Amino acid sequence: MITVVAALIQQNGLLLICQRRRTDAFPLRWEFPGGKVKHGESAAAALVRELAEELGVTAVIGHELYRTRHRYAEYADELELIFFTAAIPAPHDTGSIRNLAFERIEWVEPTALEQYDFLLADRELISLLTSGALRVP
Repeated sequence: MITVVAALIQQNGLLLICQRRRTDAFPLRWEFPGGKVKHGESAAAALVRELAEELGVTAVIGHELYRTRHRYAEYADELELIFFTAAIPAPHDTGSIRNLAFERIEWVEPTALEQYDFLLADRELISLLTSGALRVP
């Protein structure tokens, strides 16, 4: 099993979403920033590393908000996805986020998430966020 972590970063009621590059696996699909946990790395440490690599920020990882498993037909290993809240504290606040790894990044209202073509593994979470059944504190 491969563990993947992702951050739900909120600013003024909007969530940060990222579009995969057209040359990546699952091109142009939307996701929350994050990535694979390396061997010997904690989930929180992996997310701090990934957010630095993808967005050029030092994040403070909050609590786990959601966890799921998914198996893509294209891959042999099942994924365990862990979604955390995350904050970008001063002096590197959300205004200092840079797109270092994506086609595009956008700030969107949770109710609008279903309008985006998210990765299949994220769709249950998207449904919960869109309906208001799960909220990012």
